[in-house]
Order: sequence, then C-alpha cells, then structure tokens
Amino acid sequence: MTSGIDMKDYLRTQAALVENRLTEAVPGDWALPPQLREAMMYSLLAGGKRLRPILVLAAAESLGGSQDAAMPIACAIEMVHTYSLIHDDLPAMDNDDFRRGKPTNHKVFGEAMAILAGDALLTHAFHAVAQAGLKHGVPAEQVLAITADLATYAGAKGMVGGQVADILGEQGLTSLEELEYIHRHKTADLIVFSLKAGGRAAGATEVQLRALEEFGYSIGLAFQIQDDILDVTGDEAKTGKPKGSDAKQQKVTYPYLIGLEESIRRVEHLTEAGKQAIRDAGLPHPDKLLAIADYLVHREF
Repeated sequence: MTSGIDMKDYLRTQAALVENRLTEAVPGDWALPPQLREAMMYSLLAGGKRLRPILVLAAAESLGGSQDAAMPIACAIEMVHTYSLIHDDLPAMDNDDFRRGKPTNHKVFGEAMAILAGDALLTHAFHAVAQAGLKHGVPAEQVLAITADLATYAGAKGMVGGQVADILGEQGLTSLEELEYIHRHKTADLIVFSLKAGGRAAGATEVQLRALEEFGYSIGLAFQIQDDILDVTGDEAKTGKPKGSDAKQQKVTYPYLIGLEESIRRVEHLTEAGKQAIRDAGLPHPDKLLAIADYLVHREF
C-alpha cells in the first residue's frame, strides 16, 4: 500500500457516511406518490461499494476541501449510478432478476415504476448538486461546471454512449479498441466525473483537474480489467458469482482478447500511470487517492 492507511476501514467508514446521507436524499416533506419514493429508496439504499461517492469525497480531501460541501455531489453520483443499474436490470436490457442478492427493482415494483424510479433518481441528482452551492458555499461557477460535467459524463457522450456500444457489441464485438471504448465510457466516465467534481468543489486548478481526469481514466479502466480477471481467478464466495461466468455467457473480456497475464500487467501499468499523474499534480493531501488506487488493483471482489 502507498501509506499506513487502513483502506478497508476507510472505505467502510466513508460508505457509512454516504449511506447515512442517502437516507435523507429525498426530502421527507416532498409530496411524492409513496410507491415512487419506496422504489427510489429501495435501490438507492441497496448497498454496494459506494466507490464513486467515496472518490468525490477523497478528491475534495486531497485538496483540503470540505467533506460536507462535497457530500451533496457524492450523493448525486450515487443516484446516477443507481438509476443506471435499475435500467440495466430491465427486461429490455440485461433482464436480471437479482441485484446484490435482492430482487431487482422491476421485480418488486413492476417495469413502469422501475423506469420512473430511475428517471426520478437521475433528475434528482441535479437537484443534489445544486445544494453544494445553495447550502454549502461552493461557488456558483464551480456548481455550474460540475452540473455540465454530470450531464456530459452520464449522457450520450459518456455512460449512456458506453452502454449503447455494449449492447451493439453483443452483436459482434471483436477488437480491443471497441472493448476499451465501452469501458472507458460505461465505467470510467462516472469515476472521472466523481474525481473532477470533488476537485472542483475544493477549488482545484486546471492542472489538478487534468491530473484527476487522467487518474480517473486509468483506475477506471484498471477497475474493469480487474473485474474480468476476477471472473477467471476469483473466489466465488468473495466475488458473488460463479467463476468463469463471463466465458459461459460468451462475453468478450480482456483475458479473452489479450490473455490473463497481459491483463494483469495492464492493470498494474494503468494503476501506476494514474498514481503518477496524482504525484505530479502537487495535490496537498494525495494519500487517500493513492491508497484507493492500490486497494482497487489488489481487491478480491
């Protein structure tokens, strides 16, 4: 590890802070149809790593910024991530019955309500970002930039474009370039947003924002390749899915295209490149970001 940080404890503590704030994400005095509120919160509070909101907070902390000011943005990116999972699970998409060991949203609330719950979480994310300025003093120009970034990284140019490429790829994806496009946008774009948004909330310079972006793309792609590696080598009790499930489903993965050993080397190279970008940027407190990068490359689930 990069430092003496107990990363498991740090991630657990930060995830708990995020989850506590997520319970209050939808104001209790808003007159919503009860089933809509229930469907939104069912998936929003369904657990998970909370990696993206933690990266928002860690990026703000790396610049000496306020965690309280960054927290509404952290909640916003978790709303966007959750909406994407609700929609991914739908019959027209991946048609999954379970998510994190629980029935998927549409299995509990029906397809129409699941779609609308996802829509509500996506739009509510922009309301959450605004609170960083309205309640926590983040300058308006930074809130505007974060809002524009969220629309870009989550939209057609970003995550949604990556998801479309993934769907089209199932009909005949064969090249490494196509696979990297999918994961750069489907996975890494929201990680990049998280880091840049936390940086913006803490007053990052343009040089520092570029470093956070490079770090985000590096660890985002490494994160996805590590997922592919764990499908081949992981402990089923830790990963939560049968070993070799990607191959059985005929998914195109990095080990399939470039082999297991080269995939491992690529994860290590990407992680080191991302860490070097952070070291070179002169962030006042980079240790948490560097330790997160190390943790992700060595994770077992």
